[in-house]
Amino acid sequence: MSLGDALSIAMAGLRANQAAMSLVSSNVANAETPGYVRKTVDQVTTNTGSTGSGVNVNGVNRELDEFVQTQLRTETSGAGYASLKSDFLQQLQGLYGNPDSTGTLEDSFNALTAAVQALGTSPDSQSARIGVINAAQNIAGQLNAMSNGIQTLRGAAETGINDAVSTANTLMKQIADINNKLQTNPLGGTSTDSSTAALLDQRDQYITKLSQLMDIRVTTNGANQVTVFTGSGVQLVGNEAATLSFNAQGTVTPSTTWNADPSKSALGSVKVSYSNGGSIDLTSSIKSGEIAAYIEVRDKTMVEAQNQLDQFAATLSSSLSDQTTAGTTITPAPAPQAGINVDTSDMLAGNVIHVTVTDATTGAQRNVSIVRVDDPSVLPLANSATNDPNDTVVGIDFSQPGTVIAQLNAALNPSNLYFTGTSSSINVLNNAGFSTVSAASVTTTLSPTNLTSGGPEVALFTDNGAAYSGAISSSGSQITGLAQRLSVNNGLVADPSRLVVYNTAPLTASGDSTRADFLTKQLTKSTYSYSPRTGVGSTSAPFKGTLLSFMQQFTAQQGAAAQSAAQVSDGQTVVLNSLQQKYSTTSGVNMDEEMAHLLSLQNAYSANARVMSTVNQMYQTLTQAF
Repeated sequence: MSLGDALSIAMAGLRANQAAMSLVSSNVANAETPGYVRKTVDQVTTNTGSTGSGVNVNGVNRELDEFVQTQLRTETSGAGYASLKSDFLQQLQGLYGNPDSTGTLEDSFNALTAAVQALGTSPDSQSARIGVINAAQNIAGQLNAMSNGIQTLRGAAETGINDAVSTANTLMKQIADINNKLQTNPLGGTSTDSSTAALLDQRDQYITKLSQLMDIRVTTNGANQVTVFTGSGVQLVGNEAATLSFNAQGTVTPSTTWNADPSKSALGSVKVSYSNGGSIDLTSSIKSGEIAAYIEVRDKTMVEAQNQLDQFAATLSSSLSDQTTAGTTITPAPAPQAGINVDTSDMLAGNVIHVTVTDATTGAQRNVSIVRVDDPSVLPLANSATNDPNDTVVGIDFSQPGTVIAQLNAALNPSNLYFTGTSSSINVLNNAGFSTVSAASVTTTLSPTNLTSGGPEVALFTDNGAAYSGAISSSGSQITGLAQRLSVNNGLVADPSRLVVYNTAPLTASGDSTRADFLTKQLTKSTYSYSPRTGVGSTSAPFKGTLLSFMQQFTAQQGAAAQSAAQVSDGQTVVLNSLQQKYSTTSGVNMDEEMAHLLSLQNAYSANARVMSTVNQMYQTLTQAF
């Protein structure tokens, strides 16, 4: 080996050592910097003459564990979703309160039943009557406040989506900007220079932050540029960033819901738009991250909670104000056919005629529910319009009284039912040899002004002063948001004696407990079917029970959901922390290792410097010899 070769090798070693020591210094300085990936020198061996080899520095390697990084992004998305969902459910649980504490819905309901029972014991007591009014106002106020709280949470979710979309757009633009700044290493290989490595660290941080907002998938090309897709495969970032948009709505109410059809949606949709003018709706395809949690809270979790309160309010109201009157049997002669007459003169929109039909051949019975509709645009009605899973529901437009009988025959005569009469007095007739009308009745809702109907039923609760009858119209079902509008009948507030006096001809005695006893029975003993839209029960087997049992069912369900969400969030946090620790171990800076590496580099530097010093001495010796 010539002296020139030895000097060249030593100088190359010094340059490599200096570059490596600079990276060690950078690693140590950035040991606590979030997202910093440990850097090492990319060294390649070079031939120096015929008897030795040197080293060249091609660039900087990032010691990145891509597999762990991918897992970390997935779990970051899951943690963002779980944490946010848990936070909202804890707030919802705060609205319901602990079952054993005061100020809860159950506490208010128990106070109402206790007040009604006290009225039954002392119907002539003015204080007992006022006690019922006060208790009714308290539970109505409780339902109003809880409903308002739920809509506030939905509004917060709507705002949260808007803010998250804005943040996502900023992150995607930053990722695209870095993509366009990256250049292929002119020295070849997979390494980069120091400035490019710093850009890659920064870009990875942006991608991780984006993964907290939504589920994403990332691919990398040979130039270290990334393409970011949603979990469902929609491209978000390449050399250009797509733009997410969200048309946030100012006010969220029980009747404002999201729909995939923009013309029917009253809430914002998350859409991705491209420079070529195309756009895709992502609202239902984002499955994880904070945006997915916001959407689920807004469109499912809180909607179901509102449905529970609305169903409770509706059953509470109708159980006290609805009358079911059996029809009158029609004798065959001189009438052409036997059957049952039902008086429908007091029906309101949403009230129902119940018909039981027996097949003459098989003896099988089936139930038909005929619902009064005053808005023909909602027809035909689905079977889910009632809470009975075993009935056939038929909506009839009563806004045109002269056509009611014709509508009934058109809808049900193929099913061997036959109708005559008028819209206010309907005859449901047998069809000889085919079917027999086994029973027929009509359920009507008392007007809030009808406080002395002669029966014990009374409209203690109203829909902002109007009767609640479950009407269905183009603007939606009356039950939607009822808990937010429920109020105590102003007529009873003005004259609490009507809680006892239910008839004026003859006048009910002031000590008569008939109405109070009826209210007690309806509130504590009678059972009702509840809609599966509440999340309690199912379509084929809806929950049946008392008002209290239904309330306890959905409050317990909410408590269990909040507890489960908290556990999932805690578990997800543990997984995320574990992965972050693993990522830090494989790709982060270990101070002990860096110090050991620094000592090794210092020794190598000294060795190379010693070689250069020795070569220099040899050159001097040779020079002096001549």
